[in-house]
Amino acid sequence: MNKMSFSIIGSNKNKKSIEKAASIIFTICAFFGVLAVFSISIYMIVSGTPAIFEVGLKEIIFGTVWKPNAAYPSYGIFYVILTSIVGTFMAILIGVPIGIMTAIFLAETAPKPLAAIVKPAVELLAGIPSVIYGLLGVLILNPIMYKIELAIFKDSPNHQFTGGSNLLSAVIVLAIMILPTVINISESAIRAVQKDYKQASLALGATHIQTIFRVILPAAKSGIVTAIVLGVGRAIGEAMAISLVAGNGANIPLPFNSVRFLTTAVVAEMSYATDTHKRVLFTIGLILFAFIVIINIILNKMMKGGNVDAK
Repeated sequence: MNKMSFSIIGSNKNKKSIEKAASIIFTICAFFGVLAVFSISIYMIVSGTPAIFEVGLKEIIFGTVWKPNAAYPSYGIFYVILTSIVGTFMAILIGVPIGIMTAIFLAETAPKPLAAIVKPAVELLAGIPSVIYGLLGVLILNPIMYKIELAIFKDSPNHQFTGGSNLLSAVIVLAIMILPTVINISESAIRAVQKDYKQASLALGATHIQTIFRVILPAAKSGIVTAIVLGVGRAIGEAMAISLVAGNGANIPLPFNSVRFLTTAVVAEMSYATDTHKRVLFTIGLILFAFIVIINIILNKMMKGGNVDAK
């Protein structure tokens, strides 16, 4: 009795048909991806530009007074833009070193039993909703900040007390929120470095720590840069948690001032805004969108630079 053989692919004709169908499916998926980005870009431009012509780009970007509902309304968001830049930068200064060091610990130095505990904890941080971070900030961080504020400004008659809802609280919450992104991507980049690099460095007499900082981290630079930039995107695009802990005041971004980020400016007022006020909020969204585009451009430049160095 002859045994029949079966093939998943089948004949050459079937193979070509499958390849052609797969190519068409991939092309359609790529088209919809590009279409989504293009549609979002067009929508933001169309929705955000009318207020620029109505109010003036200079008045919106460089104005320092935000009073959209006053008798003579003002739509200046300079302090809001500055807050987003300063707050994100400070969060990166705090979160990135901690994140990278944690990634090094998990990938290179942690005992396996301890790494088996820390790794799931980091992944759990990534799954916690933003509003939970905000609530924890309100319940735990803001009272601490208020005590510090009282101690520092107890003799200052001009200081407006915020109850702990200030820039520092927002920065600390943002720094914690970007940790999972930085840690997970950096750890993957470090583990992806070829073992030959480490073995060659150790064979030449370098210590483990020297090998990590002189060999492994430079080799993983492109992945670490990706982690940092994605962390920046997470920080600058966060709204819910920041709206709870930052105080939502359009003020100069000083550590103990109540502040407002670009995202919270849109979230706080879009529900009741009308006419010019609403159009300016769309302009704020357009500015935020431009920031994200600039970040992606920087990412691509750094990635290309990293690839060149690797060669």
